Amino acid sequence: MREGSLEAPTRHPIPWRDDDFYDASKLDDELRRVFDICHGCRRCFNLCDSFPRLFDLVDESDTGEFDGVSSTDFKSVVDACTLCDMCFLTKCPYVPPHDFDLDFPHLMLRYRAVEAREHGVSFARRQLTRTDRNGKLGCAVAPLANWATRNTNAITRPVMEKAAGIHRDALLPEYFSKTLAARAAAEAPVLNTDAPAFGRKAVIYATCFANYNGPDIGMAALGVLALNGVETEVVYPGCCRMPQLEHGDIAAVADAARQVAAALKPWIDQGYDVISLVPSCTLMMKFEWPLILPGDEDVEQLSRASFDISEYVVDIARTEGLADGLTALDAAVTVHIACHARAQNMGQKAAELLRLLPDTEVKVIERCSGHGGAWGVMAENFPVALKVGKPVARQAAGNGAGYIVSECPLARDHIVQGIDCLGGDVTGVRPGHHPIQLIARGYGL
Repeated sequence: MREGSLEAPTRHPIPWRDDDFYDASKLDDELRRVFDICHGCRRCFNLCDSFPRLFDLVDESDTGEFDGVSSTDFKSVVDACTLCDMCFLTKCPYVPPHDFDLDFPHLMLRYRAVEAREHGVSFARRQLTRTDRNGKLGCAVAPLANWATRNTNAITRPVMEKAAGIHRDALLPEYFSKTLAARAAAEAPVLNTDAPAFGRKAVIYATCFANYNGPDIGMAALGVLALNGVETEVVYPGCCRMPQLEHGDIAAVADAARQVAAALKPWIDQGYDVISLVPSCTLMMKFEWPLILPGDEDVEQLSRASFDISEYVVDIARTEGLADGLTALDAAVTVHIACHARAQNMGQKAAELLRLLPDTEVKVIERCSGHGGAWGVMAENFPVALKVGKPVARQAAGNGAGYIVSECPLARDHIVQGIDCLGGDVTGVRPGHHPIQLIARGYGL
């Protein structure tokens, strides 16, 4: 063990099937141990709202130390965690293999799992996380759904805030009448057999977002991959269940992992790589699922075969070389490196990808947007999400009008909304949510 915990962090399997995992007394002991260490360090004070809340509890206690904090006050700290993993991967000097053995995000997950077992998850929250059902319904009535969910709708959004707890001002993703899976089947691009990377084969795991809310991202990815000689198939067995993970429903996540891994196994056995279009889903397949189902051969095989779309195209550029034809964009690009992309510990792949565009200025923001998936749209969280994301919005606004993209499309919209809330002009922001869409634009697709 070297000074400063300089070894690569390691993570333990999540013992969610053990009775001790749900023992409230043992959970409280671990919370008090970890929170006391966090209080003594305070290195994470500027990452999210969890740590300021914790430190305020200490500073405002009668003793001014952690022993003066009541365990009943811990919930506010846990509720502010978005499970972004940044404290574990970029800040904490006490992650394993350090003897202190801190894993703050998974401790917050454990708290939520105990809370869900003891008190359940509210009906409204459970309905919001049923992404496949909601996606199918939303796409079936896309114009009506988009009208009802638009944050300028003064009729429906106050009702949604009261009934479902979604803040009336929070942007919500649109639905498309034709899913990515349907479009891919009907609009398959022509494979470029002369491309240097011809011979590669990949399955695109559509993800619930790209399938129902962002099919243009998937079509851009298909176009870029086909132009670069990659034979592709779009497969979508179901949601990765990241929303359920946020609520502590680990069993539901395990079920999804088994289902998706089983569906993708025949493709992997035939030599196909697996590409995910949203980093949260890639993170689930690469890292979270193997920790939830350690020893499951299908899940571990899928983990080894999985790539984020930016990571995969950069690997083509490095290994075989990209197909000719990339041209410059008509404006500079600000790219936000999403937290769940950073948590994959693969470097700034989105920035590397965009720097493949000739004569195009690329500006990078590597800080949390504050959105946190479904967390950021809830009424009690949306103001906090804007506050946490304010430095990112300010930096993006300072970069000037142009392209603003993120590997997380929800984060991108949150950043643009943050600029608008700061009084910035967003009318000049070009279309495009994901870096792969700009690569497709550079190819003229």
